[in-house]
Amino acid sequence: MNTFTFVIALVGMVFGFITYWIKLGITKDGGKRQRRRHERDGDNHDLERLSAMADSLTERIDVLESILDAEVPNWREHHEQAG
Repeated sequence: MNTFTFVIALVGMVFGFITYWIKLGITKDGGKRQRRRHERDGDNHDLERLSAMADSLTERIDVLESILDAEVPNWREHHEQAG
């Protein structure tokens, strides 16, 4: 009877360990998936912010070029000759 009790206890511990190991693996992977999703959301936010910044800079360049066109009409030709 002692051997039978020992085997039952050993099988229970092995199943408990395997269950814990599987749950640990799932929670680690689940956390990684959640982090990756959060990072993608953050990346999308960064891309939107950078796109808005690029649009703003394009508008500024257009304004500066129009000012230069009004103030110094041949600035483009002079710039192309210098470059």
